[in-house]
Amino acid sequence: MAKGIKDKVAILGMGCARFGERWDADADNLMVEAYQEALTDAGIETSQIDAAWLAVAFDAVNVGPSGIPLATALRLNGVGVTKVENYCASGTDAFRGAVYAVASGAADIALALGCEKLKDTGYGGLPVRSRGTMFDMVGVVGSAPGSFAQLAAAYRAQHGVSKEDLKHAMAHVSVKSHANGVKNPRAHLRKAIDIETVINAPMIAEPLGLFDCCGVSDGAACAIVTTPEIARSLGKSDIVSVKAVQMSTSNGWELQGSGWNGSYFHTTRIAAAHAYQEAGITNPREQLSLMEVHDCFSITELVTMEDLGVSKEGEGWRDVLDGFFDADGTIPCQIDGGLKCFGHPIGASGLRMIYENYLQLLGRAGDRQRKDPPVFALSHNLGGMPNQNVSAISIVGMLGA
Repeated sequence: MAKGIKDKVAILGMGCARFGERWDADADNLMVEAYQEALTDAGIETSQIDAAWLAVAFDAVNVGPSGIPLATALRLNGVGVTKVENYCASGTDAFRGAVYAVASGAADIALALGCEKLKDTGYGGLPVRSRGTMFDMVGVVGSAPGSFAQLAAAYRAQHGVSKEDLKHAMAHVSVKSHANGVKNPRAHLRKAIDIETVINAPMIAEPLGLFDCCGVSDGAACAIVTTPEIARSLGKSDIVSVKAVQMSTSNGWELQGSGWNGSYFHTTRIAAAHAYQEAGITNPREQLSLMEVHDCFSITELVTMEDLGVSKEGEGWRDVLDGFFDADGTIPCQIDGGLKCFGHPIGASGLRMIYENYLQLLGRAGDRQRKDPPVFALSHNLGGMPNQNVSAISIVGMLGA
């Protein structure tokens, strides 16, 4: 494996807009809201930014194509802006571009911003968005809830988990996230729910009920990165550095043979192995302090715990019910409320997750701050369907940890 980027890049500042039904703001407003917080946090001027990446998944219906919307909204004068579209991994992919630019020496200070303005469009996650002529021919009856419901069925079959046990574990995932989201003023949904409400909710796609699904939202999040040396020269002493950024993209293997049983995410396992090697993590269950994972559906979060190697295969549902991932558990997951409470403005989600990990590492997360000092904080995105997708993982921690 290549040498990697561990501790070569520091996060100089981050910002996050309030997520929700933002009828009061257009995409430019959301981008500026996240950017102004990041810029103030970084303590620099716009003229010091050398390069930028913009993450947007649905370019034709909200923010717009190319890097021009970001350059216009932030008044980036002559700065090269790359627009990234990589499904739900777009935000982390934009972060990867900015981090790699700094690590390579091509830029001293780089910016990554993710934004999506979906509520105005009427987009509700259904039906499946067209991916071109061929996909419309083979995936015409598909839907996100339907595809991830099949993941739950395959997981039960593979590991012999009863329908009732898995449903209760999935419900615990959603109840946990809502309990955390109550403490987060930037979350879209801030209302606690109970197990009975989740289990008795209207069915969307068996066994996924209403509260097993995240919603659609508007939002933006931003990161400004540089080298540790430049961060120190700008007066930073507590420095959060990037330990690893890794991605894995399906090449169609899951659909081409009998090797995949449908109960896990092949790409997440590959990306996790590479990320741990890059960060120097040998036992994620012992070494990770926090996780933000892609909880588009409750079953996704549960299965991801095993794909990340935090739970033993077939045991993730038990860890969930034991409270291992609760806010006061061993490794809190979605301590900010997750996609379940923030909703999923697709291009923004990956950077929103890194934002929470950044706050937690610096002890700036307010009422939801983890008591034990975090060491390594992981974020994970999954774009696409269980049978073909993009997985992206970032790991951040204090410089030198």
